[in-house]
Amino acid sequence: MHNLRVIGIISGIVLLALPSCRTISSLVHDDQVVARVGKACLYKSELDKVVPASASPQDSIALALQYINAWASDVVFMDVAEAQLSKSDKDVSRELEEYRRSLLKYKYEQKYVNERLDTAVTDDEVAMYYEEHKDQFVLNTPIAKVRYMRISPDSPNASLIKKKMASTVVDDLVEADSLAYFSADVYTDYSGAWISLPQLAGNFGIDYATLMSRVRNSMVEMEDSSGKLNVAYIVDYKAAGDMAPLDYCSARIEDMIISIRKHELISNLERDLLEDARSKGKIEIL
Repeated sequence: MHNLRVIGIISGIVLLALPSCRTISSLVHDDQVVARVGKACLYKSELDKVVPASASPQDSIALALQYINAWASDVVFMDVAEAQLSKSDKDVSRELEEYRRSLLKYKYEQKYVNERLDTAVTDDEVAMYYEEHKDQFVLNTPIAKVRYMRISPDSPNASLIKKKMASTVVDDLVEADSLAYFSADVYTDYSGAWISLPQLAGNFGIDYATLMSRVRNSMVEMEDSSGKLNVAYIVDYKAAGDMAPLDYCSARIEDMIISIRKHELISNLERDLLEDARSKGKIEIL
């Protein structure tokens, strides 16, 4: 199969190679030219790096042609740039040095941060940040805690499950889950965590505004295009514009706290390096 794949690639890419390139039979060697633009040559060994051995012959041909075209485009652009740009325009030594400095600085910052960053965030820290920055956690879309079911409307257990899933009694909820296991296509209890209303509405195939307009006594149900009954019982609800509950945004707050710590580490590193250089007389303002 591998030989067939190589032959497939060769038959596809040879059309782009100039007549001066090697014959098809010689392209099985890694050091052979598969395409040429002027004096620039592309070798099969380079092509093999981007064409997985597991790829089908058709995929191999597609990947090979895509890479050859991209390579040829780069070479052609380079030739034109070399011919059309002035000597000063072609001098990119300053840009390369600036990029090198920027890249080395970034790599050292990453190494420094990775070795020192404390990623453990306590519940107290999360709660404190939440209290001090509540204006950052206003909901853009409504969220809810719900129990959701998708079931055949003809199921003998549909009405009972709907009744049980709206209960606050633990035994009723356990029974709803057990009945749904055998009767429902889907039964998901989201009552332990918040989900966005657009996400819930997606289960019904409608937008969340339409979904909310159909809520009656915290329950919404409707049949979908396949004839299945979609049911959701809303345990709790927060409207857009309300404060997001702490448990809804705690993971986001943890990320924000860690990001602040990272920024402080980098700022302190820059300050300390400057102070050390000044104390050693390495910095002169002339």
